[in-house]
Amino acid sequence: MEKIFNNTKNAFELKSNIELERAYFLFKTIANPGLVKFGTKLTNLALKLNLPVEGIIRKTIFDHFCGGVSENDCLKVVDQMYTKGVSSVLDYSVEGKAEEKQFDITLEMTLRTINFAQEKIAIPYAVFKPTGIGRIELYEKVGAKESLTDAETAEWNRTVGRFEKICQTAFEKDVMLLIDAEESWMQDAADDLCEQMMRLYNKEKAIIYNTAQLYRWDRLDYLKQLHTKAKAEGFHIGMKVVRGAYMEKENLRAQNGGYKSPICISKQATDDNYDAAIKYMMDNIDCMALFAGTHNENSSYMLIEQMEKLNIVKNDNRVWFGQLYGMSDNMSYNLSKYGYNIAKYLPFGPVKEVVPYLIRRAEENTSVAGQTTRELNLIVTERTRRKKNN
Repeated sequence: MEKIFNNTKNAFELKSNIELERAYFLFKTIANPGLVKFGTKLTNLALKLNLPVEGIIRKTIFDHFCGGVSENDCLKVVDQMYTKGVSSVLDYSVEGKAEEKQFDITLEMTLRTINFAQEKIAIPYAVFKPTGIGRIELYEKVGAKESLTDAETAEWNRTVGRFEKICQTAFEKDVMLLIDAEESWMQDAADDLCEQMMRLYNKEKAIIYNTAQLYRWDRLDYLKQLHTKAKAEGFHIGMKVVRGAYMEKENLRAQNGGYKSPICISKQATDDNYDAAIKYMMDNIDCMALFAGTHNENSSYMLIEQMEKLNIVKNDNRVWFGQLYGMSDNMSYNLSKYGYNIAKYLPFGPVKEVVPYLIRRAEENTSVAGQTTRELNLIVTERTRRKKNN
């Protein structure tokens, strides 16, 4: 198969020399775990002391990994990326809040992004995190079938109401909706809600998408069990397939709790699990729709091969590739160049409120083997190419 991800001219065509140098600086920093750890502590301390650091954060890591402070602020980036055929998924990335007021704010923000997606062809999906609209402890108790107090029952009903409102609005506006996966101990309750919404709104096609984290060894079985239900009950499955983002937290909790970790035994086992899920969905694409969220080139080539094998056209709306804004531009822009559906997750929110997301992004890049090195190598290649052509 032709290797299409090495063209750095396509990958970085939208980046100025200054932006390319900023990217180089950021990934050089992220490549050093000690610097990331020190920078995280320093940033949290500065924000806690209300020091004037927002401008520095905005001009460095925020502008690289985020689209703006509001949905309107993102439009410049949305329109710019779409000139190259790369779509956007507006992702309200305020994390770590657990108050009813914030849950209602997230609900309203998500509804606004659905309206944006309805109005702009460059925004094919909306997205939200279940814990953005309800407390993780409640998801955990409900998933474990534990009894709720009267107050907790009322709170859970409000959470379910927000969930239903978002999904109903997406259906009415005909906007595909991605529902992110999170920690395993809250996921059962979220899975049940997603399944209910699929039954309601995925009768003709996939509107509601759950997320399967394939670094969990049980998720392929979950997908197959869901498929059995979908065939019996007549609804379509929408699924975002990713490797996962909470590995260290999952392993530590399992170790402390004395139970078997839900995480695959090795990176290879995760890769095999991910590719098996992709193949399973492609073999059943008549009743499924896939959002393949991955920065892994081999898995993306495998999906391309599956599409060719099954004679699925490149822009079939049932198959989308996805990457995060600020990462893997070599994949996103070259996939678009060759005519595939590709959407970047475009986080946004007030600078101070998005810092937990940015810290997680830096820590993940540090911990994922080869990710930062690959980004750096691509940037260096493009810098060299530009200097030769000047």
